[in-house]
Amino acid sequence: MSQLDYSYIADLVVACWNDDSKAFAELYALTQDRVYNYCYHYLHDSYLAQDAVQDIYITALQNIRKLKDPSLFVAWLNQISFHTCYDMTMKSKKDNESYDSDVFDFLQDNHFYLNPEEALDTKVNDELLKAAIDSLCFNEKQIIVMHYMQSMKLKDIANAMGLSLSTIKRHLSSAQKNLKKLLTASS
Repeated sequence: MSQLDYSYIADLVVACWNDDSKAFAELYALTQDRVYNYCYHYLHDSYLAQDAVQDIYITALQNIRKLKDPSLFVAWLNQISFHTCYDMTMKSKKDNESYDSDVFDFLQDNHFYLNPEEALDTKVNDELLKAAIDSLCFNEKQIIVMHYMQSMKLKDIANAMGLSLSTIKRHLSSAQKNLKKLLTASS
């Protein structure tokens, strides 16, 4: 993956502020491979990833004037990408749940759930973990979701987020420590 020229990208953003559609087309050409790869790794489906990329660039085009610092375009695009993929995942989960999930969990024939007390403890622990993850800062939350819930490798996360591998490792370590503090405090 080639390195991006952030000063050139910033110049293109400024041109977009002046209604230069060719500048936006060039921004798209420079960044779309990274955005698609991120979406594909997050969503695990090439068609959903293509839909996400389309939504991401529509959002970026509609809101580009709200970007205060043009040199932060790539980081801003990464945030849009994360939120778009996250929203698509949540919508997909809601669309696939045509049953009452609490009732369904207890009706499942998994040997772990034969004991209702264990099932309740697991549900409470899952809710505590979700709340703890939601309380993390954006980068830590994003890395935790991609690494543990989407099974992405740290190298792939670094590429998707446009950060160095050492930065990803530092954020992951910090996130793990923060989660441990939050979960031990709530138990």
